[in-house]
This record gives sequence, C-alpha cells and structure tokens, in this order.
Amino acid sequence: MVKLWSSMAKRAMPYIPGEQLNRADTVKLNTNENPYPPSPSVVEAIRGETGDALRLYPSLTADRLRSTIADYYGVKDDEVFVGNGSDEVIAFSFMAFFEPGRTIRIPDITYSFYPVYAKLFNIPYEAVPLNEDFTLPIESFYQSEGGVIFPNPNAPTSLYIDLKYIEHIVEENRGRVVVIDEAYIDFAGASAVGLIRKYNNLLVVQTMSKSRSLAGMRVGFAIGHPSLMEALTRVKDSFNSYPIDRLAMVAAEASFKDQVYFEKTRRAILVTREQAKKRLTELGFDVLPSQTNFLFATHLTADAEELSVRLKNDGILVRHFNSPRIERYLRITVGTNDQMAILYERLQLHLKNIGALSVQKLL
Repeated sequence: MVKLWSSMAKRAMPYIPGEQLNRADTVKLNTNENPYPPSPSVVEAIRGETGDALRLYPSLTADRLRSTIADYYGVKDDEVFVGNGSDEVIAFSFMAFFEPGRTIRIPDITYSFYPVYAKLFNIPYEAVPLNEDFTLPIESFYQSEGGVIFPNPNAPTSLYIDLKYIEHIVEENRGRVVVIDEAYIDFAGASAVGLIRKYNNLLVVQTMSKSRSLAGMRVGFAIGHPSLMEALTRVKDSFNSYPIDRLAMVAAEASFKDQVYFEKTRRAILVTREQAKKRLTELGFDVLPSQTNFLFATHLTADAEELSVRLKNDGILVRHFNSPRIERYLRITVGTNDQMAILYERLQLHLKNIGALSVQKLL
C-alpha cells in the first residue's frame, strides 16, 4: 500500500520518551519527574476551576499566568510567552527563529528532541562534539550561521555552565537567536533570564515539569525580548490559539505563588542528590557533578545496559542511552529517599552477582 504521506511526515524522526511500566510498585527514575507532589495550593486551584468555566475556551493570551511569571522573574509581561510544555515552546522556537538552509548548532550529546525538530522543520544542524569531560566547547558555538540551541544544565550529562560563557555565546551570535533551554535551572546556578535586557537575540525557555511537579499539566514558558515573544505568538496563533487549558493555567499560577513549598521540595531533592552521588560512588560508579534532578553515572566495571535491564526486571526504571560516547552511562532521576534506598539495595545485589559471573567466565 502506498503511504500518502507528506514530505514532512516522511522525514520525521519521532522522539523516543522514557519507558513506562504498568506496575503500581514501579520505582520510576527514568523521566526526571519530581518525586514530590505539587503544592497543595495547586490542587486547590485546580478544584476551584472545575466548574461551569470549563465550557468556555481558556484565555488566548494567558495574561494572568504571564503576569505571574513576569513578577516572579522581574521582567515585563510582554517579555513572557507560555506554551503547552517547554517542548511545544521549543518547537515554536524552531519555526519562529531558525530557517531552512541555514545551519544551526547543537551539542552532539544533548536533549534528543532538538534533532527531531530540526528534521521535522527541515532545519540543517551541526552537532558540535562536547569535550572529553562532556563540558561545552564554548568557542565552537560562536558565529553560527543559523542560530544556537542547547540546555543549561545540559541533558543528559547534568552539567551546568556559568553565565559568563552563555553571554560569550550570545554576544558572538548577534543577529541570530540563541535559545537556552533551562529545564533544570532550579537545581543549578543562576538563570540566563537576567541577560535578556542586554541581548535581544537571547531566548530562555523553562518548564514547570521538573522543579514544580507539574509534568502532568504541560506548562512551559519563554522569556526574552518582546520582538521574540511576538514571533512566538505569531507561530502559536497560526498553529493553535489555545495551547494552555484553564486547569494548567491556574495550577501554574498557584505554584509560582507558593514559594515556601517550592523551596522545601527543591532543597529536599538537592540533599538527596548529593547523598545519591556519594552512595553511587561507593558502589563503584563514576558520577558527573550534577546540577540537575538526575545523576549521570557510569560503573567502572559493570555494563550499563545490563544493569538497566536487571533493574527493570525489579520494577526500577532508569534511563540508558544506546548512543555513541554515552552507552556506558545511566541517567538516574533523583527520587525520594525511600526510592533511592531501594535502588541502592538492588544495585548492590546486581553488582555483586555481575562480579561473580565475571569471575566464573574467567575460570
């Protein structure tokens, strides 16, 4: 049968998300979700919106939410754009700022949705190799023909680069847009938002899925010069005028307003992250200095893929990327202390068994 596909559908290379298991007892450490529930005020706000208003379309411009985000970051309302998760915001960014025929630059080890969008929208890209230690080769991102996009901290490597290097890249790409994907910035150092007034070619994208426990609500946003927001809005309104539903908007607003709860859960994850790094190191892992809510680790002797399969059989999901340069690594989301204790116990058992099997093979 002939497939009546468009050229866009034919060249599409769908993103592969983290695996899901239909088991109630799954310890899910493979998709970097927050292990803690959202603020109680979020749940209360959602309940308050589940009435007659649901028959009406949500706000086209999400003015209240944009204003809430603007107040939180100390920017103006017209410097904020909101979308249906940061993935949609990034997709709109590819359409709004990158041109077919002009090559953009991304790291060779990075968020795997970037090459997906590049292929979908027919944007040529250069995958710039990270340094041997997975740090970003800053000068290699200077003078890009079509623009630049990368996460800070990077995913899946978990590494953060200082703002002075971000500024160098933005400065060296005047006339082209630099998109900094800050999905994990709340677990790291300073955000690049403070640079948007200085550089009209800088777009900062964030999500409420990680640090604010709202992965199920799909809320992302961008902050940048009003002209960039105008371009994003033009694309949005040509694609879907109502991307954010009523429940998502009130949930996001409530989350930003409960700073005490946000700090409590954020700090809990940071403490557990450092404890996890220590425990994994004791188990023979080499762990990168994470500035995210996950750890990127390789065992000195055990095979990463084998470990991931063994853990999956135990109902514990971690992420293994069968990709060049990182096939020996596991990406492990920071869970609750109880979830991490289960992980350590099973890892210790499997590492012991793998060691015993290795000895048998030698004999």
